[in-house]
Amino acid sequence: MHRTTDGNRVALQRRTTAHQARLWVFLLASLMLLESGCVRRRLNVYSNPAGALVYVDNQQIGTTPCSVDFTYYGTREIRLVKPGYETLTVNQPIPTPWYEIPPLDFFSENLAGTKIRDNRTVSYNLAPQLIVPNEVLLDRANQLRQDSQQFPVVPAGATVPVPTPVEIPAGAPVLANPPVAPPPAMQNP
Repeated sequence: MHRTTDGNRVALQRRTTAHQARLWVFLLASLMLLESGCVRRRLNVYSNPAGALVYVDNQQIGTTPCSVDFTYYGTREIRLVKPGYETLTVNQPIPTPWYEIPPLDFFSENLAGTKIRDNRTVSYNLAPQLIVPNEVLLDRANQLRQDSQQFPVVPAGATVPVPTPVEIPAGAPVLANPPVAPPPAMQNP
């Protein structure tokens, strides 16, 4: 039978207490690492006048003023729509900050002692919608109609005549930009 003495018992308790203390320190350090080092990226969109419907990369996020979280930096397509105002579409660059450039991003994302907040704010002025008078629209339509009649229209399935190639005699000089004969005139159907 093995008998433990008071000295062995005290030494065993000390080892157990030291082991438990190391375990607690490890658990607390792990918990601190999990809690720290998070970068929160947020895009805030404002418009003048307020109340415009906002789409970021073709995803509706709300009406101005509004905010949306994002993960990646780069160029975002922001579209603002409001009745009575021209629709505004902007390719908005969101540059990467210095602490998010590899390999620094590993430390800012995982090991930083505090949470990092990266708030980007953009603001846009909306232009009132222009109402074009009917007379101006009709004049534009007539002008386009006249312009389109100046160019020949090739009906579907029609063949276009191709000029026959010209034989160049041996030893003739070759021009860099030879003159091109105009194509034969085509008739409108």
